Amino acid sequence: MTRGFVLLGLLLSALTFSGAPGGVERVDFGRDVRPILADRCFRCHGPDEGARKRGLRLDTQAGSRAELADGERAIVPGERGASALVERITSDDPDVVMPPPSLGRPLTQCEKDVLAHWIEQGAEYAPHWAFVPPIAAPLPAVKDARWCRDPLDRFVLTRLEREGLAPAPEADRATLLRRVSLVLTGLPPTPEETEAFERDAREDAYERQVDRLLASPRYGERLAADGLDLARFADTFGYQADWESHAWPWRDWLIAAFDKDLPYDQFVRDQIAGDLVPDATRDQIVASAFQRLHRMTNEGGSIPEEFRLEAVADRVATTSTAFLGLTVECARCHDHKYDPIEQRDFYSLGAFLGAIDEPGTYAYSHSALPPPTLRLPSAEQAKELARLAAAERRAEEELARARRDATTCVDAWWASVPECPAPEPVARAPLDGTIDGPRFGSRATTFDGDTGVDVQDVPTFRRCDPYSLSFWLRCSDSKERAVVVHTAPFTIESDPQGYQVLLEDGRLAWQLVHFWPGSAAAVRTRERFPIGKWVQVVVTYDGSSRAEGLRVYWDGLSQPTEIVRNTLDGGATSRVFQIAHRDRDVGFANGDMDDLAVYDRALTSREICVLYGRGLLERIPDDPKLRGFILPFDPDDSVEHYLSAVDTECRIAAEQLLAARAAYQALHDALPELMVMRATPYPRPAFVLRRGRYDDPDPARPVQPDRVIDALLPFDPSWPKDRLGLARWMTDARNPLVARVEVNRLWAQCFGRGIVETQENFGLQGASPTHPELLDTLAVDFRADGWSLKRLLRRIVLSATFRQSSTNAASRERDPSNALLARGPSFRLSAEMLRDQALCASGLLVERTGGPSVRPWQPPGLWEEAGATGSYAPDTDEGAHRRSLYTYRKRTAPPPNLTAFDAGSRETCLARRGSTNTPLQALVVLNDPVFFECARALARRVVDERTSARERIERAFRRLAARAPRPAELAALEALLAREMERFRADTEACRTVLASTDTPDPAAAALVLVCSTLLASDAVVVSR
Repeated sequence: MTRGFVLLGLLLSALTFSGAPGGVERVDFGRDVRPILADRCFRCHGPDEGARKRGLRLDTQAGSRAELADGERAIVPGERGASALVERITSDDPDVVMPPPSLGRPLTQCEKDVLAHWIEQGAEYAPHWAFVPPIAAPLPAVKDARWCRDPLDRFVLTRLEREGLAPAPEADRATLLRRVSLVLTGLPPTPEETEAFERDAREDAYERQVDRLLASPRYGERLAADGLDLARFADTFGYQADWESHAWPWRDWLIAAFDKDLPYDQFVRDQIAGDLVPDATRDQIVASAFQRLHRMTNEGGSIPEEFRLEAVADRVATTSTAFLGLTVECARCHDHKYDPIEQRDFYSLGAFLGAIDEPGTYAYSHSALPPPTLRLPSAEQAKELARLAAAERRAEEELARARRDATTCVDAWWASVPECPAPEPVARAPLDGTIDGPRFGSRATTFDGDTGVDVQDVPTFRRCDPYSLSFWLRCSDSKERAVVVHTAPFTIESDPQGYQVLLEDGRLAWQLVHFWPGSAAAVRTRERFPIGKWVQVVVTYDGSSRAEGLRVYWDGLSQPTEIVRNTLDGGATSRVFQIAHRDRDVGFANGDMDDLAVYDRALTSREICVLYGRGLLERIPDDPKLRGFILPFDPDDSVEHYLSAVDTECRIAAEQLLAARAAYQALHDALPELMVMRATPYPRPAFVLRRGRYDDPDPARPVQPDRVIDALLPFDPSWPKDRLGLARWMTDARNPLVARVEVNRLWAQCFGRGIVETQENFGLQGASPTHPELLDTLAVDFRADGWSLKRLLRRIVLSATFRQSSTNAASRERDPSNALLARGPSFRLSAEMLRDQALCASGLLVERTGGPSVRPWQPPGLWEEAGATGSYAPDTDEGAHRRSLYTYRKRTAPPPNLTAFDAGSRETCLARRGSTNTPLQALVVLNDPVFFECARALARRVVDERTSARERIERAFRRLAARAPRPAELAALEALLAREMERFRADTEACRTVLASTDTPDPAAAALVLVCSTLLASDAVVVSR
């Protein structure tokens, strides 16, 4: 039954005469009136203040009765003649009638009568059913209570009895086992399982089968197949380049969560804020990757902030659709036109979900994943990491001990006042270029920002290596941004990976970057860089991976700095060394540089003073008094210099620490990563964006993570104002939607459609529930039963409603879509089920769980047409026969054999797939090499199992449809076998092609392959009944 057919029936029933006053049954606002107003009126007279016309608001009772500017009132309760709404909807004048003819959707006479009768009866409003917390309904009385196996059956039966329908008989055991096997595991039962069930005379035989299926490792894969659509899971980032995102560990977490029946409230919490749970486990942090499965781009010229905010908007839309069943994204540019969702609500949700230190784009020049990320060592790697971390800690302790012991030798060394030699660089760029500078007559290089200097033979430093840079710099003006020195190419903001010295907002910045901004160590001077004078700059790094290990010196003096980022968690390896320029960035212009040098250790303060003095006078004078005047050594600096550069034991301990860090980082940095959520200590301010434009924040409308959707549930001030607080809001018992939405989704998994057909929309534009009391009672029970998905599914599939035969001619005529549930479910299998069923029945299915995505056959050339990430190389090992949820999903070129059966591209959240019926689908099953390989394997399998042609056909049929073929089906298949045998006897080459063999042609075997291929495309196999 279509939504329109159901609505029309409800409207007609609302107008049937009864004993009520006035001879008309009481009109129900939620059932009869609100759908009309929402569909025809709320666009111009609803929640969106910006789109509201004439100041008339029909989505609230007060607004509908308010006096308008011309003195009229749209609704005068009890007085249809005085109500302007009735006058407008019944007018024949195209300039007066509402809705306006331009809308193209006039009211029917029945709808006009409903509105008029509603006004006559007092025009009382009621809250939208979905926005009121569910309450368990009393069990209804029914005439045939013996039919009911579960209390839920009473809600179904009472509706059937009211409609004058009777439930269908229980399905036969073979049909029932196939149905429940597909619902709970996505795979058909084996003939042996079916036969054992048919022989089992125990009263609880069916319950035992259900429990077996719920305990199967295939159960988690079945539920995950739908969950991947909701999460918009894919193996690539999307957009034009569509590079690999390595997101498969989250898919494996999802399967495991379903298998162990993770309570749904925890399931929701962990995907929203698993990383914020106190003492979060690895699994909980992995779960938070749900929020990072959105599309990203790395196209040159992309504006990072635009795409960062696009990712946040995607999180808002996905989270609200998946857990709330609402179209919150409609409030991105303005207040929602139908539901009580303000534009501010959208951006408040964004304030919760956007508070991580993430880039807006992924890298073009390297393959690191955008942070924040989680390293995922194997069990053995985790043990080795722990051992190496302990070795690093011991090395740090040993260095600290050596330094303590060596302090006793400092006084003796200081008394001798040894000459401090100038450090020797490992690379140098004299920059004796274009001008005669005032720096004591030497020559320097002036830069214009468009050209730079490449320095060759600079060593490649690891993250654990200490090193230093020194150079003389003169700026003619304060720079908002300028690249001084860098080792990282740049195409977009996320590209730089290496170290760099920048001028930012007039200050000097010293950065080590793995992936900006979420994996970097960066400091910036508190003082602005001097203008118009030569300054010797030295920057040092101690190899610790911490921002505290970055130091900046001007003219021999350490400069106070502020930490900008302290999150370095990966290699910052240099690949080039360039001065004053970087492609697609702002070069150093209108300034001069001279005498750049690179050192392979962190210079001490005393050495830096020597460099500064040497730069001034070219040498240190012999006179100690003059030397002390030019280089005012601090005794503390001398101690540090002795411990770092002079004492032998300290130097050995430092080398051991370097080796320990190198060993740890070599393993750590090579581990696979997963993009996850992590709260940032560097929050960005959030605002409502005018018309949703990334570059037009409204400074008068800041937002904080302190409200979600007040119309559903006000945010409790005691909850944390972060994603953990959002998860609390979601799973609170007063939230009216989360339990309902999930119950409805599981119901749809079992019956092919939900109690609310529009699984993606429980708002005013969504469908009304066919059995509202049943939905609410199941939602309350679901929460009370520990949010257990397995227990809820078990209850549904054990019900008399689920066990009905799907063949009920009377109900099919009255209720084509089975909305009233007068018969068992009947629906076409999903794309994944069809392929998996073929693999399973043929014996080819590899039932290994988890791991990286696999690449079964697909037509060649698709990747080349769709993007710039190379060609598709099909797996030739077990990957060709894994379950379909493990198939590699490239967003710009999804698997065509799945797309033909309505699988989505996974670019955005998909709560409900379409179910089409096209000739292309038959062509896929009959011609796709994977399906044809299954037909060959199935034919070989049944040849081994049975001897006669008829027995082989029956066996193949049972393996796919879990029942024996009916006489007409068997006759048709035997006739097909005979015809194909004759054809192959006459065409031996075709016979060899079908069998993929150069052996002696076997027409009977080839004909059986085509019979199996035909079976794979037959109604008995493609449809679950």
